[in-house]
Amino acid sequence: MSDRVDRVSNGSSTAQHRATILPLDRFNAFSDGVFAIAITLLVLEIAVPSLSAPLLTALQELWPDFLGYFISFSYIGGIWLSHAGLTRLMKQGDSTSYGLNLLMLIFVALLPFTTRLMVTHLAGPDVEIATVIYGLDVLLASLTLSLLIFHVARQPTSWSTISPKTRSRGYTAGVGSQSGVGAFAVLLAFVARSPRLPSILS
Repeated sequence: MSDRVDRVSNGSSTAQHRATILPLDRFNAFSDGVFAIAITLLVLEIAVPSLSAPLLTALQELWPDFLGYFISFSYIGGIWLSHAGLTRLMKQGDSTSYGLNLLMLIFVALLPFTTRLMVTHLAGPDVEIATVIYGLDVLLASLTLSLLIFHVARQPTSWSTISPKTRSRGYTAGVGSQSGVGAFAVLLAFVARSPRLPSILS
């Protein structure tokens, strides 16, 4: 009787475990779609100069737009590389990893807006507020990706057949690279707000 109860219990727990396993194909496809759209929106925000203005002068006046584009493109590219490296080592997902991934994508998808906000206010009185909002967006995207990496690293069944040492090294590298890329993006944003930069580029 006890063996039968144990079998039923084990079968129930196994069924519950399988119910929490989610496929990685939709996890990756949706994430890549958001990354691609966010990067595309960045360049679409740069206006093409009109025919009425000298082209070189008009392009020079667009330096904040191009600077914001390169800053955010580099950041999104860096976070995408970390995300791709993580999912390459994963063999399955769960509801928590899906939730953390969606939370991270919220802040990635917000980057075209916060980039445009910062670029628009570079020469205005609210440049500090706009730059801080952009920095917070970058910070939160990096933080949520680090939380995703941390969660996956703590779930041995979520990883492919690799050694714990390799998992630990991958976690450290992922969090470290995200922190570095995020700090670099924020630093560039604060450099871009310097009042001396427009005169240097003129």
